Amino acid sequence: MSELPKLISDLALILIVAGLTTIIFKRLKQPLVLGYILAGFLASPHMPYTPSIEENESIEVWSQIGVIFLMFSLGLEFSFKKILKGGASPIIAACFIMTSMWGIGCGVGYLMGWTTINCMFVGGMLAMSSTTIIYKAFDDMGLLTRRFASKVMSVLILEDILGIVVMVLLSAMAVSNRLQGSELIYSLLKLGFFLLLWFVVGMWAVPTFLHRNRSFINKETLVIVSIGLCFLMVVVADSVGYSTALGAFMMGSILAETIEAERIDSAISSIKDLFGAIFFVSVGMMVSPSDLVTHWIPIVVLVFAILLGQALFGTMGYLLSGSSRSDALMSGFSMAQIGEFAFIIAALGESLGVTEGFLMPIVVAVSIITTFVTPYMIRFASKISGNKKVVLEKDTTKKKKVVEKDVNPLSQFLKKVLLQSVIYGVLSIAVISLLFVSLLLACRHIFGHWVGNGVCGVLVLLLLAPLLRPIIMKNNKSREADILRKSGRWGNAFVNFTIFVRFLFATMVVYYVLNFLSPHRWYWHVLMAIVIVMLIVRSRWIRKISMRMESTFLENLKRRENTGPAYARQLQGRDLHIARIPLPRNSNWGGKTLAQLRIGGRNGVHVAAIVRDHHRLNVPGGSTMLFPHDILEVVGDDQSIEEFSQRMNSEVERVNQDEGELMQLICIEVGEGSPLCGVLIKDSGIRNEHHCMVVGVEDRRGNMRVASADHEITSGNKLWVAGNHEQLAKLKKILA
Repeated sequence: MSELPKLISDLALILIVAGLTTIIFKRLKQPLVLGYILAGFLASPHMPYTPSIEENESIEVWSQIGVIFLMFSLGLEFSFKKILKGGASPIIAACFIMTSMWGIGCGVGYLMGWTTINCMFVGGMLAMSSTTIIYKAFDDMGLLTRRFASKVMSVLILEDILGIVVMVLLSAMAVSNRLQGSELIYSLLKLGFFLLLWFVVGMWAVPTFLHRNRSFINKETLVIVSIGLCFLMVVVADSVGYSTALGAFMMGSILAETIEAERIDSAISSIKDLFGAIFFVSVGMMVSPSDLVTHWIPIVVLVFAILLGQALFGTMGYLLSGSSRSDALMSGFSMAQIGEFAFIIAALGESLGVTEGFLMPIVVAVSIITTFVTPYMIRFASKISGNKKVVLEKDTTKKKKVVEKDVNPLSQFLKKVLLQSVIYGVLSIAVISLLFVSLLLACRHIFGHWVGNGVCGVLVLLLLAPLLRPIIMKNNKSREADILRKSGRWGNAFVNFTIFVRFLFATMVVYYVLNFLSPHRWYWHVLMAIVIVMLIVRSRWIRKISMRMESTFLENLKRRENTGPAYARQLQGRDLHIARIPLPRNSNWGGKTLAQLRIGGRNGVHVAAIVRDHHRLNVPGGSTMLFPHDILEVVGDDQSIEEFSQRMNSEVERVNQDEGELMQLICIEVGEGSPLCGVLIKDSGIRNEHHCMVVGVEDRRGNMRVASADHEITSGNKLWVAGNHEQLAKLKKILA
């Protein structure tokens, strides 16, 4: 018999310990994240009194998969488009908080006497809170439906994106010992390029693929396809030098704009819980009791710096972004921890050889302690914020007049032209880079050098044509352009000037392709580029393809929005907001109407829509019946929605598996004076009146046969009756 792999025995130990600790923490009404971390501490090699794992490397791989699934699920919940709709508020909060915490980290490092580079790395570790830990804490505490939670997650996602810039800055400082502005600008432009490319291409390709193959995709296929797309983006992100977490989040945000988002989230929830648990267990394994004793002073100082710094500057950041005092307190206090990005930055410093070895155990210990404290910080913020039910009052005395601002046609025209040019310009650069890397070598190998260059050039130009035409022609006949042309000679000249600049840009793109592939002189390439661009502009076939591509992208971008609640945007910034709450499978509400449940009267929320599989019922009436797995979109304030969610999850059917609820089978002998003699089984009332069932009839000779509804019961028959214990006892008593 072959020996059992260590990975399997380690996984068995981790899951058993994690299961026991989470049950204990569930009984204590504590977040499950804390139980996972404690399980990791108990199962680690640092704990000599308990069994420990043997292959830590395999567990680290599984924990990385856990981060991928957690970030993928996070992207499904909070889409990239939702962040953009938030405007400047999350950007202001994220930048203020990160800058403040970076300064606090550097200050603590200088007080400890650490070197400048160590101080900068510590500041980078403290600058970002843990997205996965906060998301898990909100989920365990039932706070995901609260209004402040969506603001926190938007800021955290921006912190993760800005964290990549922080890593680039730290890497540049580690190599050159100084900060170079050119490297910062390059890293920002590169990050923006890839984010825009991934989002545009993903929104055009992925929803189109899912929509066209929807009839062939069941739950099993959806799991395979969605996870495959997630890991594909993870590989792409890693290949261009970005974190796997960012790739998983980007694919989640793309799928979040599809109508399959809820199905995908439900399908992968079990997988996410499994790998997420392994990730948090692996975090608990990183801490050693000896490290806690040796470096207890910097650990304690950093813990208090994070708790006080996030409580103060986090709250200030949300106040500056326009949040209310209550939401700002809840948001700031909930971010008082560090997580996976701090581990990545610490590992980066060690790999570059510029940081001391003590930083990693310190940051892990600080992360674990602040993770433990996070739920208590949230509860403390809830108490001091005076989070009470908000009563909306109509002010009939003071009415503000809404004055519509005049939209400047010049700025609107420039904004549209720049956005259109940047998007199609990024796509054009991506097409050229991809085909020159992959297709050019294949064409040269098949056709020879110059013929291969010509074949590759024709294919590149054919793919570029639908992308270059909108750069030149889009928005030239828009409403803003017409206003500028009619405003006078200068307005008309300005519109024509922008057309010329865009034509010049498209010509330069074509010239680059020709100059790279063709052996002719540069002036012939310029002339050919001008002719090719003019043919692209005048081609109706290219115009149709371009318009079809853009309409597909816009349709995919708005598909879920068109099926979702359009009124949700109008509630932003107000006391009311919308929440999506699924009806439990064993809910007592199944089969009841909204009028019977009196949701509005008892809980102060309004059911705005019901989502049932792929169907949507907007503004349901009182006679609308609910079914298990329905998703209710309710409108209310934080406290009303929380009370409604608690009521829904408490009114469920709990099956008692005691003896009185189990089915039993007994034998009843029919005597001569029995009221059943001469009666057909269907007329005996055993099923209709006593809720029991005759499953077999045994005659005097012991022959058994299946009971027929038309069988006439005679004296001496033995009836084998199945039913509930209590009902059988009553039936036997009556027949006796």
